[in-house]
Amino acid sequence: MSQSSLLMDLPSREEPVAPRTRPEEARVRRPVRNQVEMMARDLDSLVPQDHPVRAIWDFLDGLDLSAFYSSIKAVLERPGRAAVDPQVLLALWVYATVEGVGSARRLERLCQEHDAYRWLCGGISMNYHTLADFRVAHQEDLDRLLTDIVATLMDQDLVTLKQVAQDGVKVRASAGASSFHRRDHLEECLIDAEAQVQRLAREREHPDPEISRREQAARDRAARERRERVQQALRQLPAVQAAKERQRRTKAIVEREKVGEARISTTDPAARVMKMADGGYRPAYNVQLATDVASGAIVGVTVVNQGNDTGQAPPMEAQVAQRTATHPEAYLIDGGYAQRETITTLTDRQVTVYAPVRPPRTITSGRERNSPRLDDSPAVMAWRQRMETEDARRVYKLRGATAEWANAQLRGHGLLPFTVRGLGKVLSVTLLVVIAHNLLRWLALVA
Repeated sequence: MSQSSLLMDLPSREEPVAPRTRPEEARVRRPVRNQVEMMARDLDSLVPQDHPVRAIWDFLDGLDLSAFYSSIKAVLERPGRAAVDPQVLLALWVYATVEGVGSARRLERLCQEHDAYRWLCGGISMNYHTLADFRVAHQEDLDRLLTDIVATLMDQDLVTLKQVAQDGVKVRASAGASSFHRRDHLEECLIDAEAQVQRLAREREHPDPEISRREQAARDRAARERRERVQQALRQLPAVQAAKERQRRTKAIVEREKVGEARISTTDPAARVMKMADGGYRPAYNVQLATDVASGAIVGVTVVNQGNDTGQAPPMEAQVAQRTATHPEAYLIDGGYAQRETITTLTDRQVTVYAPVRPPRTITSGRERNSPRLDDSPAVMAWRQRMETEDARRVYKLRGATAEWANAQLRGHGLLPFTVRGLGKVLSVTLLVVIAHNLLRWLALVA
């Protein structure tokens, strides 16, 4: 018998099956996330050398920011707590704007959690009050900074001003539609606000022990601010009433009936109800931008509470000329700006205007309403003839590709519904967005 057959006759032995390990019996290495670790890393190593935040800091470091330091009361060899470096606050807001962050509270959290923001802070602690106050307290300094940035771009031949396009974008205001009231309701609101201020003044004489001083001060401040807003609303009411009267005189007969009574918001008296891009009507501001066609950099910015663009081109062109010390060679505007007075004014400044001529419409007298008129100035007649040429139409096509693109870029950089109130604060926020946009354009053009 062979050896293989003998082995097959032997009884087989089965291996014992080990019991299954239960989760609570398993010995594993579990994470301990509340354990304190000492990590030997500096802030500078957390941000790559080619990170945009470094370029923003270097660009700001080369500008004159002395105006931002003028209001600091803490000086050398005198007592007082040191202030946060304005260059750090400015860089934080510029980078936050680039990232689409418009909330001071969110920016405070990012300064604690995000490496790029921590790198800008450099160990300085931040709170949202400091960040929020800085953003709206330096309107003139931000405007001067924008001028310096535009001058730097012009010095590097990046901004040429050969062609400048202007357009407006409606941005939602921080006010609700229900906050708009007529005069009688505003007067009632003022009486209530005055009564609230007086009631809180009496409560200060006999304070409630359950209310802290901080809470009482907050109540007093809120009551005073509401009274001031209502008073401001009443002061602005006559101007709105005059505008309503002009609409009743100038609009078509069918549209005159739609003109309602004058109303002002008690939340943001400077806001106005405007027709938005989607066709709806909401409280908003009209942000006007002038953009250099060659570079895409914004060379002029203002904020108005006028719902249409009538008459906005001459002051914006004057701002561009003051900011750059030169007039644009060509100025591209859409039909909302193209009034005959505007064409004449810009032409007198040696600026060539490119704007569409409205299509003619027949009126009862048989004369086409927008055909050349006997009282047209030579500038208007030249404009009408110029826009009939193919070269002028080709140049005008650049307006949409420039102005509409700039509007979209600013919305991506945080030009969203405003969280601040009043023309001054809204302009400050808009200037920050424009500065961030121009810094990005500089990075793109020199790359």
